[in-house]
Amino acid sequence: MSVSSPGTSLLRQPVAVWAVAFAAVVSFMGIGLVDPILPAIAHDLGASRSQTLLLFTSYLGITGLAMLLTGAVAGRYGAKKTLLMGLGLIVVFAALAGASGSIGQIVGFRAGWGLGNALFIATALATIVSAASGGTAGAIILYEAALGLGIAVGPLLGGALGEISWRGPFFGTAALMAVAFLAISVLLPATPRPAVRPRLADPIRALRHPGLRAVAVMAFFYNLGFFTLLAYTPFALGIASPTGLGLVFFGWGICLALASVLLAPALQRRFGAVPVVATMLGLFALVLAAEAVLVGHPTFLVVGTVVAGIFLGVNNTVVTELVMEVSPVPRATASAAYSAVRFVGGALAAWAAGVLGEAVAPWAPFALGAAGVAVGLLILLDNARHLRVVDHPVEAHSRTEAVAVGTGDA
Repeated sequence: MSVSSPGTSLLRQPVAVWAVAFAAVVSFMGIGLVDPILPAIAHDLGASRSQTLLLFTSYLGITGLAMLLTGAVAGRYGAKKTLLMGLGLIVVFAALAGASGSIGQIVGFRAGWGLGNALFIATALATIVSAASGGTAGAIILYEAALGLGIAVGPLLGGALGEISWRGPFFGTAALMAVAFLAISVLLPATPRPAVRPRLADPIRALRHPGLRAVAVMAFFYNLGFFTLLAYTPFALGIASPTGLGLVFFGWGICLALASVLLAPALQRRFGAVPVVATMLGLFALVLAAEAVLVGHPTFLVVGTVVAGIFLGVNNTVVTELVMEVSPVPRATASAAYSAVRFVGGALAAWAAGVLGEAVAPWAPFALGAAGVAVGLLILLDNARHLRVVDHPVEAHSRTEAVAVGTGDA
């Protein structure tokens, strides 16, 4: 079944699109890769929880701030060179993180990793959208499948390699990113620089648009919950085994990936973007609130974390399409502006979760996450009038094609 027109399949993409999608999978593995090894890093390096969670803060904070520069860099060097610069930085800093001897060194190298990540992910989505066949919606589904698959596989790989040493996941990521670097070098044709080069201030100016600004601010608060769940849950669960933690977050990531591909298009087609996002935010806030109340029950935390992946997967896909379509600014600029705001929210969440978990109580980080998501919901509802531009039926997506993409069969 076609995505946008007869004979145009979501899976029938140029080889360059698959090369970028593969690199995106590996890139997004870096988000959840450290989850299973956080307790091991804290134990082996004598670090507190709040110090260890700075691995997320430095990574996400630099990723967010660097997003403001990516458009100007891509405008000067072109998409392919920008992608390769990003991948090269990730290879170097992931390897250095694996060779580190202190928590401070890892935090610093994760910041360099975040810079490379920003250069890559801000350019990857625009590259896939421009090169893919099947229209914007199909390209976004492909990108979100790569995101979900990367987030799912990251903890699984991190857990497996973490059983050998906490250094293993870092070296493993460096090796996989080196493969992605070679794939894009060979398979992605040279990309011309845009006729009109983006300026450094373009992402900031883009946020003047009320619709894009509303989605970005909503995502800032949403990410307070997203990264509280991702960063603090490994400590709250009390599971020492990297493999055990990896399996928990693998289940979470699989739910996220399949929901983004299977549920999101159908729900948006039936109910519209704003009602779907509002519902997912409400359900996610309830899960976080319940985890705050039942933080002493590991079984519930496991179930709540995995189930939350469904809500997050639907939300991520629909919000990504909102970002791409809600404003008249170029897609790369819109993506950079939105990502800068949301990743800063994630950086603050990881830091605050560590501090609250130590200074207040184990339930406090989840309460903060629930409150943040609830604020995001209120912002979305208050600005719904600015988001109706994409509140329309999207193209039909084949269930078979979606499963293939979401499970990696393609």
